Amino acid sequence: MGKGGEDKQSNGSEPLKLDTFPAWGKDVRECEEHFGVSVERGLSSSEVLTRHQIYGLNELEKPEGTSLLKLILEQFNDTLVRILLAAAVVSFVLAFVDGDEGGEMGITAFVEPLVIFLILIVNAIVGIWQETNAEKALEALKEIQSQQATVTRDGVKVSCLPAKELVPGDVVELRVGDKVPADMRVVGLVSSTLRVEQGSLTGESEAVSKTTKAVEENADIQGKKCMVFAGTTVVNGNCVCLVTHTGMSTEIGRVHSQIQEAAQHEEDTPLKKKLNEFGEALTMIIGLICALVWLINVKYFLSWEYVDGWPRNFKFSFEKCTYYFEIAVALAVAAIPEGLPAVITTCLALGTRKMAQKNALVRKLPKLGLFGLLMLRGLLLIHEMGRLKIGLWMIAKIAAICNDADVEKSENQFVARGMPTEAALKVLVEKMGFPEGADKASSLADGNVLGCCRLWSELEQRIATLEFDRDRKSMGVMVDSSSGTKLLLVKGAVENVLERSTHIQLLDGSTQELDQYSRDLILQSLHDMSMSALRCLGFAYSDVPSDFATYDGSEDHPAHQQLLNPSNYSSIESNLTFVGFVGLRDPPRKEVRQAIADCRTAGIRVMVITGDNKSTAEAICREIGVFEADEDISSRSLTGKEFMDVKDQKNHLRQSGGILFSRAEP
Repeated sequence: MGKGGEDKQSNGSEPLKLDTFPAWGKDVRECEEHFGVSVERGLSSSEVLTRHQIYGLNELEKPEGTSLLKLILEQFNDTLVRILLAAAVVSFVLAFVDGDEGGEMGITAFVEPLVIFLILIVNAIVGIWQETNAEKALEALKEIQSQQATVTRDGVKVSCLPAKELVPGDVVELRVGDKVPADMRVVGLVSSTLRVEQGSLTGESEAVSKTTKAVEENADIQGKKCMVFAGTTVVNGNCVCLVTHTGMSTEIGRVHSQIQEAAQHEEDTPLKKKLNEFGEALTMIIGLICALVWLINVKYFLSWEYVDGWPRNFKFSFEKCTYYFEIAVALAVAAIPEGLPAVITTCLALGTRKMAQKNALVRKLPKLGLFGLLMLRGLLLIHEMGRLKIGLWMIAKIAAICNDADVEKSENQFVARGMPTEAALKVLVEKMGFPEGADKASSLADGNVLGCCRLWSELEQRIATLEFDRDRKSMGVMVDSSSGTKLLLVKGAVENVLERSTHIQLLDGSTQELDQYSRDLILQSLHDMSMSALRCLGFAYSDVPSDFATYDGSEDHPAHQQLLNPSNYSSIESNLTFVGFVGLRDPPRKEVRQAIADCRTAGIRVMVITGDNKSTAEAICREIGVFEADEDISSRSLTGKEFMDVKDQKNHLRQSGGILFSRAEP
């Protein structure tokens, strides 16, 4: 392969098989060959021009906006509203006829039709206003797209290139804080680690560590550790990437397409269906009653005489016939609930306003009836000011220091900064209290809400960090203790930390060798806690390796070079002393269970869609009442992949009772 793809002109002139090439499942060399590019030189100018003609600009398509006339007509696409409109027209005609016949055309004769027209106009204005505001807010979502990128082309690094000019095969450099401009394969790490926040795509708040290693071809989005996706943000590290998909072919572009496709095939909401059924039934009943009233009065405008047993000499009064017809129509107009659409629209508008205060956007008012359940997550910080038992000192120390999160107080609220999991650990440290002999007053000075964590940070000075990665599933820090010793503190997945541990610390602070029996007990406890919807983290420590005995954080120290290569972290975090593990739980609010019961009473079916693992999600659903404690949910609890494999998905959704989808993706 020539540099820059210069001898791969065929690849530039023919469309690349992007949809059938799983870049995440191939190594870097295979990706370079497929895209006809060298990571060192990038694409040539001629290749870029050719690929622009094939793939177009790297931007999301802007859907054709709904015209004002169509928006207005949509507000009258309701059976009850149409009935009211017809009633207003008939009422107006009757008022006009009565006024014309009586010789008087006062405004009072038109009060009723004018009021109905006014109600319908206000109803339409509210609906149009809501949808227009929602469309503007949805347009703002495009801001998650990157505007610029640093690209290598013809062997030259081009800074601040408009992101819309990227094409498949471009070589892009990403730095901390950059928004990813396209779906890309990570081909090289400039820093020791790379973490990307993918919440805009997956909804998961926790940043994901990335690597250059290929993964399984059938991996889900979260599992594609060597891919970065358009619209996500780099929160740690620098890297070099190869563009694999642009524009509407990206993951965020597919989501955009699905949203637009769904908008074209919208079904009526249950509320609208019920209102339409009510309108049709009301029309039939009122029509029958009016016809009956008019027929009862037939004798007053139609009479006849019987001659030889047969009706003869018919006498018909058109004036009286019209009069009784007007009575029947007036009865129909009076029977129609003119205020019902306005009341419904007002209630829905108030509901959308309340949801907007919670940062939930409702595009169309009638869709508000589809919302079944909203669970809010919160953080409660209670400083118990207790004294910490000696056996728990090490757990508190590791949780406080091996931690990059913070908790602040803002306007009588506690706000977590950083990873929610790490913020919860700092809350745990505060609830565990101070160690014996600690100076509480100085630690709580300046209104610091994390007094215990602050104390531990003062006692143990952090000198190095071994960043978390998905291979070893742990994070470590080296600390220089006030006692003069240097320790390595580690937290991470219990199984992984336990695997690298050789000793265990007992409750009295003493240590002993970690035998198989103890390992089995720990793993059994881990299983029990995981089945109770708890996310578990293990803690361990050790003396720093001999190479780091004199290390003080200086880049000039010989041992510092080991910290620049993440592949060394596993060997550094070895021969650990296991001290225990904690279970973290995001408890549902107290009112959630009752809210679900209320939904069922109201005929609203509850479906739970989450990115959590299956066992945790099932445990939470049983706790909040979506499923009963001993209920068999094997057919109603599926992962996203399992649901995609179901042949008759609509029939699956028709099952009675709650339904759970775990490990779901957009």
